[in-house]
Amino acid sequence: MNSQLIHVYLMPGMAANPTIFEHIKLPEENYKIHWLEWQIPDHNETLSTYAQRMCKFIEHDNVVLLGVSFGGILVQEMSKFLTLKKLIVVSSVKSYHELPKRLKFLKITKAYKILPTSLLGNIDLLAKYAFGETIKKRVDLYKKYLSISDKTYLDWAIKQVVCWDQEKPNTDATYIHGDKDVIFPHSCGGNCHVVTGGTHIMIITKFKWFNENLPKLIMA
Repeated sequence: MNSQLIHVYLMPGMAANPTIFEHIKLPEENYKIHWLEWQIPDHNETLSTYAQRMCKFIEHDNVVLLGVSFGGILVQEMSKFLTLKKLIVVSSVKSYHELPKRLKFLKITKAYKILPTSLLGNIDLLAKYAFGETIKKRVDLYKKYLSISDKTYLDWAIKQVVCWDQEKPNTDATYIHGDKDVIFPHSCGGNCHVVTGGTHIMIITKFKWFNENLPKLIMA
């Protein structure tokens, strides 16, 4: 076994399973990819405690940790308990200041507590929450990638996004964002690699960009 392999752990977005990374390919002589999966949280579990629990699935030292969307928020929390080679945050936010007004409103009013998450078993609604789109022709795509409809998880996840309290960007993180992202439209500023034409699901639709650029970003 190549002891010089760089281990890359990938965390999907809200309600998504790790097959969103099925087209992410890195040179096998240098990199080994590991998929992380969402665990069902305890009802009142804090994001920090959950992050510590997820760290137990990191089985190597000095890894690359990449997260998408809500997974990007999670890996920023996980990084507080790990020594990483590189932290990469995709299609997410650098601090709570970048959350859109509708999410800030949910926090102020605490309306996130009464969102009808039990209805999110409906794939159209779940796609709108997770990907920002409800396009009929893509329903099969969403059925493939969105597999977590557990109400406890969805209630918890929405609360964690809305109530995330990171004040400033993580100076050690590499942030990547699409200029067509409608879920987090305010995240292209500052220290950020902007993908032209990238939407909130660019990890799927722009995989060629990631395959070409991730090795360079990891080694930067």
